[in-house]
Amino acid sequence: MTAEQTADRAPDVVLVLGASSGIGRASAVEFARRGASLVLFSRSLSALEDAATECRAAGARAVEVCPGDVLDADAVRAAVERATGTFGRLDVVVHSATVMAYGTVEDLDPAVFERVVDTAIQGTFHLFRAVLPVFRAQQRGSMVVVSSLLASVATPTMGAYITAKWGQLGLIRTLQQELRDLPGVHVSAVAPGGTTTPIYSQAATVLGNTGHPPPPVYTPERVARTVVAVVDRPRRLRQSGIANPLIIAGFRLLPPVYDALVGPLLKVFGYARDSVAATTGNVFAPVPEKEATRGPFRGI
Repeated sequence: MTAEQTADRAPDVVLVLGASSGIGRASAVEFARRGASLVLFSRSLSALEDAATECRAAGARAVEVCPGDVLDADAVRAAVERATGTFGRLDVVVHSATVMAYGTVEDLDPAVFERVVDTAIQGTFHLFRAVLPVFRAQQRGSMVVVSSLLASVATPTMGAYITAKWGQLGLIRTLQQELRDLPGVHVSAVAPGGTTTPIYSQAATVLGNTGHPPPPVYTPERVARTVVAVVDRPRRLRQSGIANPLIIAGFRLLPPVYDALVGPLLKVFGYARDSVAATTGNVFAPVPEKEATRGPFRGI
């Protein structure tokens, strides 16, 4: 989409999943600044209401709040219907809902592993099934899924999240191929590197500590601007992090070197210097008091 087309069109109707925290919340605010009408979806009603207040202050034309879990197909469908029923159409969908867990494959609770994987893969599947009939009827629409650098590489103790993100990206790429008959419908993935969101402190862990975004650490607002840019100029996959291509190249081209370095580097740069008991974090239920746009880490 050209800048002239963007300027001439009516403000978008945007559905944001995972809108109560992190990149999803920052993306909602970024679209609000463009005067969009928004439907905000996540599991935490109180945090969604806080996000809605931010979006109204930022300039949103209208904001609807729709609590629900991406694992509930009916709730996802209801959010899509809220957008089309209230505003008459749906232009953009941003999917940022995810959960994370730290622990080795041997030590992680199978229920936690399954929930992390299901949230990413089944949740994305439910969203695609709900949105595609609308986009197909409109013959247009943009969907941006917030992926991760960890959809392209692997690290120890993050097997659940890596499995989730690799599977999610496979689903996205498959859908991109299946929608070639709809040139006005775009499905994109944005893959951030380390980002200062609350996900690290909200994650399940059996390691005795929580996580830390690896450097270079970016702000959620910076990633949100990439999300908006991909709506304006669709891409199959957009890396959001200057070090991402280098890390991916090392993983693919020099696997013995990568495997020797990734564990020690993760211990230094990827774990917080805290001490916590084993916890399921927000994997099974939201923790509203920890929901915010930014986490406690410094970003650029």
